[in-house]
Amino acid sequence: MTISVQQFLFPIGAVAAAVTIPGAIELMLVTSGAIFGRSRSLPRNPRRGRLAAIVPAHNEEALIGRCVASLLASAASGTQCSVIVVADNCTDATAWRAREAGADVLVRHDSRHRGKGCALRFAFDRLIEGGFDGFLIVDADSVVSANLVPEVLAALAGGANAVQTRYRVRPPLNSSRRRVMDVAFLAFNVLRPKGRDGWGLSAGILGNGFALSRQTLQEVPYSADSIVEDLEYHLLLVNANKKVRFANAATVYGDMPEDAGAGVSQRARWEGGRARVARVWVPKLAAQLAHGKLSVAEPLLELLTLPLAYMVLIVSALCVFPTGPLRWYGAAVMGLIVVYVASAVSLGGRVGESLTALAAAPVYVAWKLRSLGAIVHASRAQAQWIRTPRDSHPTGKVPHV
Repeated sequence: MTISVQQFLFPIGAVAAAVTIPGAIELMLVTSGAIFGRSRSLPRNPRRGRLAAIVPAHNEEALIGRCVASLLASAASGTQCSVIVVADNCTDATAWRAREAGADVLVRHDSRHRGKGCALRFAFDRLIEGGFDGFLIVDADSVVSANLVPEVLAALAGGANAVQTRYRVRPPLNSSRRRVMDVAFLAFNVLRPKGRDGWGLSAGILGNGFALSRQTLQEVPYSADSIVEDLEYHLLLVNANKKVRFANAATVYGDMPEDAGAGVSQRARWEGGRARVARVWVPKLAAQLAHGKLSVAEPLLELLTLPLAYMVLIVSALCVFPTGPLRWYGAAVMGLIVVYVASAVSLGGRVGESLTALAAAPVYVAWKLRSLGAIVHASRAQAQWIRTPRDSHPTGKVPHV
């Protein structure tokens, strides 16, 4: 019996299509939520309370002063906010620079337990009984919008369990690579949480610019310590029936790696860690969903969603597949991806520049492919907290953007 080319290729195409289905559903859910979902105002309470802005830092002497100055400036409008830097296993002048900038400093030395999650748990253990009503986490390489501290305080005082702000690439966006990365951040760090919040789902935690109420931290202790501790802790919150709200009006801006090689290493560690978390949590969430816990459906979809660059490659191949149904499926998913990216771009305020930058998207996809081997390697071992070289240098002014 002779097997035709279509018969031979169909099982391969079917498997390729199957691995993209969770991602297609996820993209459709968050995009429709961002466009059509209900506009949900954050809970607000003018009483506000006391906030601890915690900055975990590992060898960040060059940038820590800028971060502290930005937070103090955001807190200057009558809010009660203390900036606390956790100098974690530092071998430079991070602690001294932080104190010089006006922060309180917690110094931690523990070579056996390293990582951002360990640094945060160290800070929470010491601050939870300090009279603070909420805890804001900002990375040491970041600056914040002028309204971030008041927005977070008001939302937590109004009853939010947790809050996630916008997280974007710090300007200037003076290269095509930085502009493409900003589009990626708009999609993952703005449109996705906005879409989830629009449907009344938990917005997620992005690791930078998120805040927890004191009650939330007491009820769900911060036990996450992987390289993707933000994702891990969000799953713990969802498991405890708590939601993260999205603060669309406030933004934290982070620096990006200096070169593509550093970016590959950074992304490999993150996506490898994400794969490790998925191996543990996918069976748990699937079992909970089978028992009727619908709140875990979207987090499960997120864990099963491929990185966008890999989805684009797969559905592009399906678009030229010789089998009609798979070709139509590929075209439909590609159309969904176009709508998803266009919707993300529309949230950034510089639509023309962002669309022009997308001409470099094939280079970005190739860059992601370059990291595939490193991702597989990182998924097999616990990644270390390594400072990634970045573009920025110290500046004497407070850089609100």
